[in-house]
Amino acid sequence: MCYTYYVLHLNMANLTLAIDEDLLRRARVRAAEQGTSVNAVVRDLIEGYSSSDRAENARKRLVALSITSASSSSVSQK
Repeated sequence: MCYTYYVLHLNMANLTLAIDEDLLRRARVRAAEQGTSVNAVVRDLIEGYSSSDRAENARKRLVALSITSASSSSVSQK
């Protein structure tokens, strides 16, 4: 038996992706095993990607830059 559900999503845009068929097949199987859809997985990933802790990421980059800068300064002073 096949069921079709229509869900109305207001203010949602469609996104078209080019993806390897085998990769998509494996993603569909895994999503089904987890009781979700590839669409929901991708939407969640994009949500996380676009709203991840920008301040935390900026802090990490700043710390890394300061460490790199400090090590460069100590090397150039020798």
